[in-house]
Amino acid sequence: MKKIIAAFALTAVSATSFAAPESFAIDPTHTAPRFEYNHFGYSNQQHRFDKTSGKITLDRAAKTGAVDVVIDAKSVNTGYEVFNGHIQGEDFFDSTKYPSISFKSTAVKFEGDKPASIEGNLTMKGITKPVTLTVTNFTLAPHPMMKKDTIGANAVATLKRSDFNMGKYAPYVSDEVTLSISVEAIKE
Repeated sequence: MKKIIAAFALTAVSATSFAAPESFAIDPTHTAPRFEYNHFGYSNQQHRFDKTSGKITLDRAAKTGAVDVVIDAKSVNTGYEVFNGHIQGEDFFDSTKYPSISFKSTAVKFEGDKPASIEGNLTMKGITKPVTLTVTNFTLAPHPMMKKDTIGANAVATLKRSDFNMGKYAPYVSDEVTLSISVEAIKE
């Protein structure tokens, strides 16, 4: 009987030593998806989206996770209102018909204790393509103001806009676009 009780106690202690997945809500005030492309060989232009939402799930013990990001395509910010309207048109984001851009992970790859890459599906203009985000910075620590665990990360990917039916003016305006996402997410 003592062996059964000891085995049960050991099982209970072992079960509590495994971390459960943790959920983090994306902080829209500290998350900024950006994209960069070459403009006629003169310069690399950088623009951003001002509205982003989503969730990150992380199981540090199992070294697994999930990322679900939704970007408001109408929040594109080029710094110039007329160009914002142009880039939201049918030739590019077509934000009237497709008001959001989404990324849903299919796998999170770890190096040591930190995510190194996130494989997933990016959907723009109703077209879904696989994309791998390379994580260039990752921190998970208590936020000094909120006293809650917070994820901070930067990730980058290169894609072709023509893959998403946005190839107008290529190759003069580069088909290759660098997507960068700076994100902060607070434990729910």
